Amino acid sequence: MLQGITFENKIFFWLLLALPLAILWYVLKHKRQTAELKISSLKGFKTKQSWLPKLKHVLFALRLIALALLITALARPRTSETKSKTKTTRGIDIVMAIDVSASMLAKDLRPNRLEALKDVASEFIKGRPNDRIGLVEYAGESYTKTPITSDKAIVLRSLDEIKYNTIIEGGTAIGMGLATSVNRLKDSKAKSKVIILLTDGVNNSGAINPTIASELAVEFGIKVYTIGLGTNGMALSPVAILPNGRFQYDRVQVEIDEELLKSIATATGGKYFRATNNQKLAEIYDEINKLEKTEIDEIKFTTYQEHFRPFVIAAMVLLLLEYLMRITVFRSFV
Repeated sequence: MLQGITFENKIFFWLLLALPLAILWYVLKHKRQTAELKISSLKGFKTKQSWLPKLKHVLFALRLIALALLITALARPRTSETKSKTKTTRGIDIVMAIDVSASMLAKDLRPNRLEALKDVASEFIKGRPNDRIGLVEYAGESYTKTPITSDKAIVLRSLDEIKYNTIIEGGTAIGMGLATSVNRLKDSKAKSKVIILLTDGVNNSGAINPTIASELAVEFGIKVYTIGLGTNGMALSPVAILPNGRFQYDRVQVEIDEELLKSIATATGGKYFRATNNQKLAEIYDEINKLEKTEIDEIKFTTYQEHFRPFVIAAMVLLLLEYLMRITVFRSFV
């Protein structure tokens, strides 16, 4: 019965301390009011046992319980139900520009750079339920894999489908990847526009200079976070394709144009990160997730339901029962 019930005026429970005092007063009063008759013997008297005098204490018990119920009612027992309504007040549009060149198959991250990125990026996408996200692939050229959308199922499915292929021209066109991402966001009405640009190499192809692309991002108010992916030193990377179609791997020096990535991030108000292993890559996306928070208004509605009435009714019933018993059954004894 009391599950989930709270009491608004708990201070009234201090009145319960009066109940032990009332019991003490009743005991002392009862002893003083009980008449005694001392005789030497009961012989010659007819005795008859009656249970009514022994039950007269029930009247006081009923009154005491009624008083406890009234005190509980004064404490205002009630239950509450809270409903919340959220409203996104500052949406963010995000484009993830992913390098899909052959070097992304290097095994310095487990199982390789591209698969490690996909695992981390999918968790990032799942953690942005209130934002729109799009995907851009680039190698020697670039194209939009998924336009910005709020449908995370589509984005996650497209991310899972990203694989190295020979359809895209080889190389690493950082400027092209960035320019395509800017093109996806330039007409966005979102309060905040963000590009997460990831690469594991240097800009060695493409028709657009990365500096020009970063200037376009600045013009359209787009912030760019850049990530250099790859361990320091040597990495087991694909160097040739065997006759059976598989890659031949060898240890290759990791080359990332960090100065270029830093300049792009600085110019656009973003930040540059270096991911040398799986854990570091996950930490980077987690940090970006914290840096780009969507502002959400949460409105809570609390409905209270008062429960003092049952206690008052029960107390009134007990007092009425006590009164009726006093003027009927116990009339001759109380």
